[in-house]
Amino acid sequence: QVQLVESGGGLVQAGGSLRLSCAASGDMFSINTMAWYRQVPGKQREFLASITSGGVPNYLDSIKGRFTISRNDAKDIVYLQMNSLKPEDTAVYYCNARKWRGTIPYDTWGQGTQVTVSS
Repeated sequence: QVQLVESGGGLVQAGGSLRLSCAASGDMFSINTMAWYRQVPGKQREFLASITSGGVPNYLDSIKGRFTISRNDAKDIVYLQMNSLKPEDTAVYYCNARKWRGTIPYDTWGQGTQVTVSS
């Protein structure tokens, strides 16, 4: 099993930056992709960015150029660097670890970290 703990959220003014961290533990060898999502109350959880075990990133088009996903495999930490933050980035941000068994995905989620961007 894998456990995920997010940190780094908080209150920031529009235009500011935050770096979220996701510390992973457990059976990391089975994980294929790490990702970040966010969720606003009353809306579906939204994919933001992912990174494969080989370090290949993928982004939601609307955040390209502002957010960067990276990983430190030695420490089993995945980061989300967020720049030029906007009030609409306010949400709970979740870390995700996914492993595939054939065509079936198995997801593990962190508890989330609140990001609030003030105007």
